[in-house]
Amino acid sequence: MAVAQQLPRVAIAARIQHERRRFGFSLTELARRAGVAKSTLSNLEAATGNPSLETMWALATALGVPLSQLIAPPTGPIQVLRAGEGPAVPAAQADYVATLLAASPPGVRRDLYRVSAEPDSAHVAAPHQPGTIEHVYMAGGRALVGPPEEAVELAAGDFITYPADGPHTFHALGGRAHALLVTEQR
Repeated sequence: MAVAQQLPRVAIAARIQHERRRFGFSLTELARRAGVAKSTLSNLEAATGNPSLETMWALATALGVPLSQLIAPPTGPIQVLRAGEGPAVPAAQADYVATLLAASPPGVRRDLYRVSAEPDSAHVAAPHQPGTIEHVYMAGGRALVGPPEEAVELAAGDFITYPADGPHTFHALGGRAHALLVTEQR
């Protein structure tokens, strides 16, 4: 799958460092809390690592910030993203890409992503921060979506909402699947 737009490593490195320092965490402490190798975190902060969706979610969860706070580019009052544009984060364990469409403004805790998954690609996400809810609108294709034990098959036009502070899945069925994902933190 073609990645829409590679994340700017230098910008991500600066954001991770800023948030880590803001919370007063050492590299070792943040790596431990996120469940990632210290060398992985060190490489990300040096702008030499290639962040996966799983790693970025783990860091955001450990820092208690929305994922968008670590990956969102600066924007103006009007933002247009054409198909295939936007900061995209590929998953390491599935042929799945999440592209940030709109980050939460300060004081609001919701982000919008375009999800594109290859045929029969199964992505199981680790739990996000407590109180996180995901809303998924299927734009095309079919997918099995939600907590693994309660996942529901969705087709184009279907919608689901579920708690995302436990494991949850997005498994493309048959062909490519495209969805709008809204994360909300309460």
